[in-house]
Amino acid sequence: MLAPMRGAAATALSELEREIDAPGAGLDRLRLVPTPFVPEVRLHLAEDAIVWWARMEALAGHPLTAPYWASAWPGGQALARHLLDHPELAAGRRVLDLAAGSGLVGIAAALAGAAEVVANDIDPYAVAAVTVNARANRVTVDVNGDDLLDRDSADADLVVAGDVFYSRPMAARMLPFLRRAVASGAEVLVGDPGRAHLPVDGLLVLADYPVPTTEPSVDPSPRRVRVLRPA
Repeated sequence: MLAPMRGAAATALSELEREIDAPGAGLDRLRLVPTPFVPEVRLHLAEDAIVWWARMEALAGHPLTAPYWASAWPGGQALARHLLDHPELAAGRRVLDLAAGSGLVGIAAALAGAAEVVANDIDPYAVAAVTVNARANRVTVDVNGDDLLDRDSADADLVVAGDVFYSRPMAARMLPFLRRAVASGAEVLVGDPGRAHLPVDGLLVLADYPVPTTEPSVDPSPRRVRVLRPA
């Protein structure tokens, strides 16, 4: 890691480790399973993230951030697949996985031979999830829980961002950051299944994949997901 885990992230890590080691099975439990479209990578996912969320909130006694890290989102799966199928994109490079969630894309970059991988997410549970998932896949992924989107550059050779255009406020901050990353010399790859706030101009389609999803309350049928690069 970049630094010893402290505060909320350390607490979240302890909670996830207890969850992983707890006996029993059911919709409200995490399971270490192959990712549907990227079986080379195993993740600790919830059978039903909403049910898991409700149980954890009941245990905590207060509201928790939605556990986006407990599902394998289609944009991230497409990006991870693309990196593993085209390892030259990540090999020997410094990679930043933005809004990393489970850490799937960063883990795929590490498996593809990246020199350094940083997975960034402001949710302390996501930071913890990246830690346990990287450990399960026997790769090194540094974690960063800071909000990076106002920074001038990405400090990386390759920036990957899956499923980041899900809301107008997020898109309004994410797109300028990605453009600044390109201007500073980084390559940027985006994975998106047609989210409402994906920019309509300025993105070059590199690949198109039929990706199954583990999103809660969503039809599990494969969705068409594109890997794009700012033109």
